Amino acid sequence: MHEITKGNANAIGEQEIEGHGGMLAARVLEAHGIDTVFTLSGGHLFSFYDGCTKRGLRLVDVRHEQTAVFAAEAWAKVTRRPGVAALTAGPGVTNGISALTGAHFSGSPLLVLGGRAPAGRWGQGSLQELDHVPIVKSVCKHAATSTTTAAVAGDVDRALRAACTAHRGPAFLDLPLDVAFGSAKAPLPPPPGADELRNPDPDPQSLQSIGALLASSERPVLLAGGDVYWERAEDALRRLAEECELPVFVNGLGRGTLAADHRLAFSRCRSAAFRQADLVIVAGTPLDFRLGFGNFGEARVVHVVDRVERIASHARLTASAGGNLTTALDGIREAALRVGLADRGGWVERLQGLERAKRLEEIALLDSEQLPIHPARIYGELRRRLDRDAIVIGDGGDFVSYAGKYVDTFTPGCFLDPGPFGCLGTGPGYALGAKLARPDRQVVLLLGDGAAGFSLGDLDTLVRFGVAVVVVIGNNVCWGLEKHPMQQLFGYHVAAELSPVASYDQVMKALGGVGERVEDPAVLGSALDRALAHRGPVVVDVRTDPANQYPRSSVLA
Repeated sequence: MHEITKGNANAIGEQEIEGHGGMLAARVLEAHGIDTVFTLSGGHLFSFYDGCTKRGLRLVDVRHEQTAVFAAEAWAKVTRRPGVAALTAGPGVTNGISALTGAHFSGSPLLVLGGRAPAGRWGQGSLQELDHVPIVKSVCKHAATSTTTAAVAGDVDRALRAACTAHRGPAFLDLPLDVAFGSAKAPLPPPPGADELRNPDPDPQSLQSIGALLASSERPVLLAGGDVYWERAEDALRRLAEECELPVFVNGLGRGTLAADHRLAFSRCRSAAFRQADLVIVAGTPLDFRLGFGNFGEARVVHVVDRVERIASHARLTASAGGNLTTALDGIREAALRVGLADRGGWVERLQGLERAKRLEEIALLDSEQLPIHPARIYGELRRRLDRDAIVIGDGGDFVSYAGKYVDTFTPGCFLDPGPFGCLGTGPGYALGAKLARPDRQVVLLLGDGAAGFSLGDLDTLVRFGVAVVVVIGNNVCWGLEKHPMQQLFGYHVAAELSPVASYDQVMKALGGVGERVEDPAVLGSALDRALAHRGPVVVDVRTDPANQYPRSSVLA
């Protein structure tokens, strides 16, 4: 059934649209500027596929539903616009729940449309009949079921708005089979303007208090997290750092909000800086296990977040603020400058010296000639070849811990990791979504051989869609993040060994892509050159030493 549009074409808000439920849903996505949907085929979604096809929305079909949601999240992460996935009923939706949960913990704006058994036969045992909403509700900002075809357009619009409003996160909407295939007329909701989605400003008095603390501090540090990126507050972050001589550390999607080579950007001396600081400002990220749950010794701690309700209640805070992060960071800067800054030139110089020293210490490992290959050598070779705006994706435990340390990020939205939920299997989906959203960028996926098992089938998806992604697999034939700590704790390890004969390059070749195995560090660089130059997906399977362990690897937090 084709869609019929009535009314003034120049005034979207006045249009009336007509069609089946799938068409109405597709039309609203289009109005919100969405042109790509990630999915895995299922009959409950056929009318939605019809709507997407007739409206020109690209359907990208994957091999596992979690990959569809991971790809949608990656799309959101690199564009700062909502990603969309469509999952068929029952196991289609439940297969996507880990990915939905990861998006919840990362505050990623995305919409998952779920197929659903027909409402008219609910309770009679239809195929894949399951009430998804109670299952996903705890990890979604908005979870609902469309009850009539006429309501679909408004329901999709509300779900998208919820996902894109701070604090951002996933939204879910069920489309029952009879609702999706039914026909109706409905008004087309106008897409939200920037002002409608703008986060309210924080309390000015709170910003004054934080500014005064910053002005009097002699050894302050600021840690910026992912919500600084989502709120597009990187310019305000840079102004605050430069004008207040404030050393900056980053985590998660906060990486790149201040370029890694900025004189006030630090990463290697983090432990020393937090240990010696007299003021720690944490902006745009929770005080979770990654930050010692907000315990910074004797330092005064300030928490600045995008919503008041996200201010940490478990930590001892000197001050806090919640609201629009551009306004917050600019307000803190202005308040501090009005008071007048304490002298902190010596503090910045001390941290710069520590940073330089730590980086010099790394060179031996980054250039290691060790056999089997030391994982750090992979990063040493990559660092020489990555563009400034290359998108680097980490999916793994021990192997990806090295990425967090050795990969420098210069551009916002260019380092994607599983986030605080720590869900493995993100990699192929993230690579797919990132490359389709940013086709002109280098996209490199760093994949542990353990993590590869969660989504290896979606190497096929990368091949089918011809996305030029370089997949570097750190193949140490074990679950390194678990093997070594268990050995240390109990004197032995179990359930931590993987096959010593597994060749992931051969898997890629069997699926129609390009693969290469590397066991000698002397040829690693040339293998990466070939992979980066190829116009399709490539797996570089690097045999690394299972005896090596990232120094801080531990499952205990």
